[in-house]
Amino acid sequence: MSKRETVHAIIKDNKVVVFSQTFCCYCASAKKTLNELGVKFEVIELDEREDGEIIKDILAEVTGERMFPRVFIGGESIGGNSDLQAVHSSGQLVHKLQKAGAL
Repeated sequence: MSKRETVHAIIKDNKVVVFSQTFCCYCASAKKTLNELGVKFEVIELDEREDGEIIKDILAEVTGERMFPRVFIGGESIGGNSDLQAVHSSGQLVHKLQKAGAL
């Protein structure tokens, strides 16, 4: 399986995925929000993986963004932390999580 196929499989096979970096405060904020909602989610800490830079490049192609975190719910790219917080503030995050079967 290619790295691109691996990334797509991770996104497809998990209801919620956060591509993160351990040192990133925005990543921590996104994970905290999901944890506070009681969401079970997959975290891929890119700075702890040998293929992290390759995955970053693939995610940049998929999402058009190089910033982290990259949050996916039900296979859909939500965006980064500010996007996640905006969806949460609008009241749509819980709905998206329920629709994906993550709540």
